[in-house]
Amino acid sequence: MLNNLTLDSLPQRSIKILRPPSSTRPTIWLVEENGEKFVVKDFSRNRCFYKNLFGRFLIWREAKAYRRLRGLKGVPRCYGVLEGLALVTEFVEGKTIKQVEKKGDLSPLFFERLKKLIDSFHRRGIAHCDLKRTPNILVSPEGQPYVLDWAASVSASECRFYPLTKIYNRLLQDDNMALIKMKLRHIPHHVAQQEKAMYESRSPGERLLRSIRDKLREWLQRLA
Repeated sequence: MLNNLTLDSLPQRSIKILRPPSSTRPTIWLVEENGEKFVVKDFSRNRCFYKNLFGRFLIWREAKAYRRLRGLKGVPRCYGVLEGLALVTEFVEGKTIKQVEKKGDLSPLFFERLKKLIDSFHRRGIAHCDLKRTPNILVSPEGQPYVLDWAASVSASECRFYPLTKIYNRLLQDDNMALIKMKLRHIPHHVAQQEKAMYESRSPGERLLRSIRDKLREWLQRLA
């Protein structure tokens, strides 16, 4: 872990700003020490009310998700929280889905690995809820998928009671729908008929659950 890293020292110790802050989005810093790179998601540069109400809440939620996912291949390591307002994670070398798809390098094997990764974090009781955003999935030089940004994720423990259990099951399905959508775009001949039928399902119950889910996910994504 980084020695004596503080919020105040981030501008001096960072080598690059990966994303500048906005009124609601945190600063994303790239920090390097002893040849190892780290990513710091930092809400301390946001306005006082927002950072202390929403920033602390989102950092707490994301750190909790990383604790559940600790040791899972395909999820960056989390090294801790700085003063309740910033999250330090492993820097993953790779390209986003959007960058890779321009070269047509997304193979059936990559999607098999991504499916296994999704199944793995679902078994740990976590739905990512934002896999449709291509920057949230990286492809390593070895072709290993990495899933980033867990601020909008939802855990099974948060949805223990009906009807939240139904919404959580819908969120799990959404993660799989995001995968099927990517496969339909990149490797359509490898999409099973059952997957296509699942993707096209639009029953009245499904529409209601999607409406509730969309409101919940939209709220979390706006904050994240």
